[in-house]
Amino acid sequence: MKKLLLLAVLGMAPLLNAQEGFKLGAHGGIPLGDFNDMVGLVFGADVGYAWAPNKTFDVGVKTGLVHGFPETFRDEVIRERLPSVDFVPLAATFRVWPGTTFSFGADIGTAISLKDEVEGGFYYRPQLGIQVGAGSEVNFSYSVIETDSATWSTVTFGFAYTFLSKRTLRGR
Repeated sequence: MKKLLLLAVLGMAPLLNAQEGFKLGAHGGIPLGDFNDMVGLVFGADVGYAWAPNKTFDVGVKTGLVHGFPETFRDEVIRERLPSVDFVPLAATFRVWPGTTFSFGADIGTAISLKDEVEGGFYYRPQLGIQVGAGSEVNFSYSVIETDSATWSTVTFGFAYTFLSKRTLRGR
């Protein structure tokens, strides 16, 4: 079975389309789990670089900012605004391209909290992407930051643009 899978991947190699270059992205979504009561919406921005050793996959580094917009609670006369939640993820990233327009992969690393009230922790973000242009894609992701006391998790929808490297452009 493993040999059959390897042959299938090698047979698809000429059809694959990994993207090498400088990447910018943005995503927005909703929180789940432990932070759902503190945060109403989530917005993030990513910046990174990916190398494509072949047309099957790309690997790289990524950082950015994830901002959780705080909830505001009203109890009769008293109005309480909770603090925002901000993280800076520092991650390695990889993508696998099983076709010319579809990819899946993940970012794995650590997230540093920018607020004293919230701690940082282990970060991972699995993603599914669909290429919609020469360097652009839409993606769906689920991100998790595991701290000692709570787990940050979100579901997001985003857009990413890759400024393709000269090496990638020559190969097309």
